[in-house]
Amino acid sequence: MTITISTVDARKNFADIVNKVSYGQDSIVLTRRGKKIAALVSMEELELLQKIEDVIDIEGAKQALSEAGENISANEVWKQLGL
Repeated sequence: MTITISTVDARKNFADIVNKVSYGQDSIVLTRRGKKIAALVSMEELELLQKIEDVIDIEGAKQALSEAGENISANEVWKQLGL
């Protein structure tokens, strides 16, 4: 379940909100002046989002490697970027 709360109310009820997210598995959307600005999610949800992002990155890398063109090493890229 997703709960929407203003940042003002979140400050007043911070401990309760953290408990709802960590123990109740609720997600909290924070708003400021009616606009959604951030979300609080459980560690479980964050880890899942990070795994999904990793899979997307890996698929993108595989696709890039399969495309025609010159491949250059990471060291060469860093050198060209002055890193």
